[in-house]
Amino acid sequence: MTTITLEVPDDLAAQFKRAPQKMTSLLREAATAAQQKRNKHTKPKTIKPLYQELIDFLSSSPSLEQIVQFKISDAAQERLEALLDKNREEQLADTEEIELDKYLQYRHALILLKASARRAIAVRPQ
Repeated sequence: MTTITLEVPDDLAAQFKRAPQKMTSLLREAATAAQQKRNKHTKPKTIKPLYQELIDFLSSSPSLEQIVQFKISDAAQERLEALLDKNREEQLADTEEIELDKYLQYRHALILLKASARRAIAVRPQ
């Protein structure tokens, strides 16, 4: 196993310590996506995957305030809403169900991350 060091705010690191398996899966998906981009046979996607938006955002060393204010792109939001609509109508294909599950996992991780950032903002010295 290879060790990778990332510099993140202390409160964010604490969040990852509580659920390290989620960070591993997010990084694995990002690496897989990067490999697929290098593969010339992979069709380019017009919508940036949500996990890539999150990775790009977190790798920019955001402030606590930026974490709290972060929102997914309009394209990602539209895709999520389309999947939720199809799910309500029970018309999701197997691949779409997997995609929706991933969106919901990312959403949950983002909620935890924002809550942690809000707590850190509330307790830091003025």
